[in-house]
Amino acid sequence: MAKTSKFVAIATAKCPKCRRGNVFSGTLYGFNFQETNERCSHCGMKFEVEPGYFYGAMYVSYAFVVGEMLNVGLLTYLITGNDTSPWLYISTILGSILLLTPINYRYSRIILLHLLTPKIKYYPEYDTDDKLSNI
Repeated sequence: MAKTSKFVAIATAKCPKCRRGNVFSGTLYGFNFQETNERCSHCGMKFEVEPGYFYGAMYVSYAFVVGEMLNVGLLTYLITGNDTSPWLYISTILGSILLLTPINYRYSRIILLHLLTPKIKYYPEYDTDDKLSNI
């Protein structure tokens, strides 16, 4: 059986330990997009490793928003041909931030779980179609 790659696990918001269970219970743009599962449904890993663990995701989200603001501002500049109206830039940047909020929320947590937490390791033996119940 082929193992799930780290990129696919991050892109599909899967558990960092088994890469099978979902981290979030709702859809991306649903009313409960921020609903994080307490544990992985496949391997039983607790996603909030310690109290306040996901506060670190705010810094990742901040980096996302800064990058998005710079890119949207530059894109607006290139499309409009140097329109000097500050309201155009403010409205496009704020609109893009609002539209991308669910994506930033989810993927800041996913990046924190997969890439920025050294004590969470991937276990290839858990990456199977069999549900693990005693872990």
